[in-house]
Amino acid sequence: MCEAPSTVSKDTYSVAAAQSQLPRLIREAEKGRPIAIRRRDQTVAYILSQERLEAIIETMEILANPAARKAIANHRAGKTRFLPLSALDER
Repeated sequence: MCEAPSTVSKDTYSVAAAQSQLPRLIREAEKGRPIAIRRRDQTVAYILSQERLEAIIETMEILANPAARKAIANHRAGKTRFLPLSALDER
């Protein structure tokens, strides 16, 4: 799949620049900033913090669950009724 050329942000580095700055880029990623790596004007990789990657995986797992997708759709359609947490104590 070919990516359309886009404006290069300050969080995008060429492969060579990323290699020479890898320790600093890892620290930036750990702070929550995704770092894009480009080769010939195409993004080929990202550096992400462990926390961010785990959040992405968790989101994918939720969206892979049909019951979760239905609950999300119901919420978006205004069909979800929320109760206060104190309602759990009444059980």
